[in-house]
Amino acid sequence: MTNDNTAPTVYIGMTADILHHGLINVIEIGREHGRVVIGLMTDGAGSRYKPLPYLEYEHRKRILENIVGVDEVIPQEEWDFVPNLHKLRPEIVIHGDDWREGAQKVYRDRVVEALNEWGGELIEVPYTQGVSTPRYNAQLRGLGTTSEIRRQSLRRHLDSGELVRVIEVHSPLCGLLAENLAVEREDSTARFEAMWVSSLTDSTVRGKPDIELVDTSSRIAAIDALFEVTTKPLIFDGDTGGLPEHFAFTVRTLERLGASAIIIEDKTGPKRNSLLDGDGHHIQEDIDLFAEKIAIGRSAALTDDFMIIGRIESLILGVGMEDALARAHAYVAAGANGIMIHSRRSTPDEIFEFCDTFRATDPNTTIVVVPTQYSIVRESELIAHGVNIVIYANHLLRASFPAMRAAGESILRNGRAMEADEICLPVDQLLSMIPNTVS
Repeated sequence: MTNDNTAPTVYIGMTADILHHGLINVIEIGREHGRVVIGLMTDGAGSRYKPLPYLEYEHRKRILENIVGVDEVIPQEEWDFVPNLHKLRPEIVIHGDDWREGAQKVYRDRVVEALNEWGGELIEVPYTQGVSTPRYNAQLRGLGTTSEIRRQSLRRHLDSGELVRVIEVHSPLCGLLAENLAVEREDSTARFEAMWVSSLTDSTVRGKPDIELVDTSSRIAAIDALFEVTTKPLIFDGDTGGLPEHFAFTVRTLERLGASAIIIEDKTGPKRNSLLDGDGHHIQEDIDLFAEKIAIGRSAALTDDFMIIGRIESLILGVGMEDALARAHAYVAAGANGIMIHSRRSTPDEIFEFCDTFRATDPNTTIVVVPTQYSIVRESELIAHGVNIVIYANHLLRASFPAMRAAGESILRNGRAMEADEICLPVDQLLSMIPNTVS
């Protein structure tokens, strides 16, 4: 650490979730050139290309502040370095040379352009051999997680300000897919941040109708197997929540297991899936009674990490936008941490109207949507209207059945399995998905 205020400012941007010798090497080189300022990625910035950091920002910041050679640590709110560079106008920026190609090249080009404005210099350090952050991340995931860390992670994702994508999982194998699936986009890496355990899919895989026939206890018991092979947060579809006294126990059980949230819908009587026609079969719960149920659940929760989200059926039942908004505000007042607004229209117009009107008076409460019917909507549109969580509620199960049926039909049609191989995962890949040893 240098006390010379005349020394050149050296800017280094990093996530520093896993502090390895490659990062220390970059810091040491920075120290040789001047006063080192670390631009530490916030959770939101870091998760643009990588999974949510294991350590919270303040914990990572404290570690870096105690490393010899680091003079200052400031937040970097975006993956793009340029906003911080314009504030500091450093003489030198140091980065590994691994960003010369690939998705991050655009950010390198922006750094070079900014430095040229004041004659700054970019020093690129050769990639440290033997260092693989993705491999370290995979090893950490292999070690698993704790109930507390998992439960807290949904809140951390929401605090990052990024849209939280949630995918339905109906088995531990689906959980593994949700855990590892990632797609490179032009400006980020897209992945599912959380898992959804759906009443519909839990019932369907058991060959039963979605009428709360599968009891909550057996559904919760199945979560243990899912949690053994995953680390991501889980949102539980709690149907109506059942009797208020039962709901309190459900909240305690899910919270203890490490689930992050439960969503309950404001319906009563014999339950039918909301997307089925026949309004006479859907009876909405009295607003005060449902608010009381939320309050009972909130009181039962032992931590603020666990979220209770009220699902509003007003638009499904055609009783109007005013009723939906009145219920939203009443549920929040009762202690709901979020509101899920549901619709079975093929366009998102009424969802947008609800979100815009609700956000005009409540800028902070989490809004959840499930675009099963209005699948035309893009995530960018949802973000523009203040949505925080989007749940893709049944897509993995819906995709699996046509594939299974096609494989079965092929075997029957041809009297052998060879033709079905074209649509099946090779056996060696299936075996490699689940290692035979525990690392």
